[in-house]
Amino acid sequence: MGYARHMRYRTFTEHDYDALQALDLDVQRAQEPTFDTLAKRERDGRLHTSLPALKFYERSEHSFVAEENGTLHGFILAQSVWQGDRPIVLVRTLSVHPGAPAGVTEALLHATVKSAYDTAVYEVHYPVTPALRAAAAAESAVLTGAYAVTHLGTRAQTAPGERLDGQPAGDQVRTPPTQGA
Repeated sequence: MGYARHMRYRTFTEHDYDALQALDLDVQRAQEPTFDTLAKRERDGRLHTSLPALKFYERSEHSFVAEENGTLHGFILAQSVWQGDRPIVLVRTLSVHPGAPAGVTEALLHATVKSAYDTAVYEVHYPVTPALRAAAAAESAVLTGAYAVTHLGTRAQTAPGERLDGQPAGDQVRTPPTQGA
């Protein structure tokens, strides 16, 4: 695996919160050039680094940042959860700055896989996005499905992702089914 040579992969602390939030915003803007024109509620919903989220993931033992010379280049947010009769580590998000050195995505995922193993948790679950496909392959992952999300109300018009019904995104606004329907 070709990790960046001087990159440090470490857990984060409260001192990293501002840099994590700035990095998250940069990544969102790079992924969606019209990000700043979205409604505030929509922007807030796409960001992964709210203060409560950061406090939670800071304690998770499985969340890491990629840092080089004091600059954060990426982060992975993951937690241990119970699935049936065993614990798993569930990756919530992995975000890497578009200008980050090669190998950061793979190294962040590897840090979480290693932390899971070190705590006797033997499964790591994460959505296999195009950006994560190579990192998943490097970790010998097995594809067992994909995450799907149903967005309700106006959120359906701007939600990222590929529609499973073959319709272009934003074509219809879905409302919750009524009782007895």
